[in-house]
Amino acid sequence: MHTLFFSPGACSQASHIALIEAGLPFELKRLKLKEGEQRGDDFLKVNPKGRVPALVTERGTLTETPAILGYIAQMAPEKQLAPLDDPFDLARMQAFNSFICSTVHVNHAHGPRGSRWADEPTSLEDMKRKVPQTMRDSFRLIEDGMLVGPFVMGEAYTVADIYLYVMSSWLKSDGVDIAEFPRVEDHFRRMSERPAVKAALAAEAVA
Repeated sequence: MHTLFFSPGACSQASHIALIEAGLPFELKRLKLKEGEQRGDDFLKVNPKGRVPALVTERGTLTETPAILGYIAQMAPEKQLAPLDDPFDLARMQAFNSFICSTVHVNHAHGPRGSRWADEPTSLEDMKRKVPQTMRDSFRLIEDGMLVGPFVMGEAYTVADIYLYVMSSWLKSDGVDIAEFPRVEDHFRRMSERPAVKAALAAEAVA
């Protein structure tokens, strides 16, 4: 049994969807980020970073979405959620997930989480104003070259598609119309119809 610490709509949603796709047994533990539960003593014992996701396994706790997604794919190889038998393609998938984690997510976080990087109100406002531009720049790269199509890796559905779906779901709140990126929009629409995505969204709505 795995335990996923999550917050509805956060990046932890990718791990949630992946666990369902993989068919792995798990339970959910919700954290109320706006109330600061991620900084509480109980959770800091689980993840001293004070962030979601955190996946508790029988061997210990994993953090960071790319690592968790890779673990889930390897725990259910029969589901083929990653190109585990091709070192180059696996590295390509990990490069995509790393870009999402290190660049796209950070661009988004400059809006609601600007206090991680600055204190001055003028600095925080400047970061917020920049978010639509940086998110557009990131998604232009995805649209024009990183989304091979119909899935991130081409014909094969992988955990990278789950991660892209979650980031795409944030575009509206970042002041970006997903319709600016037709291939990403089509990917998001198709992902929205997957049973695992629907199940995760339903679970997070009532958790």
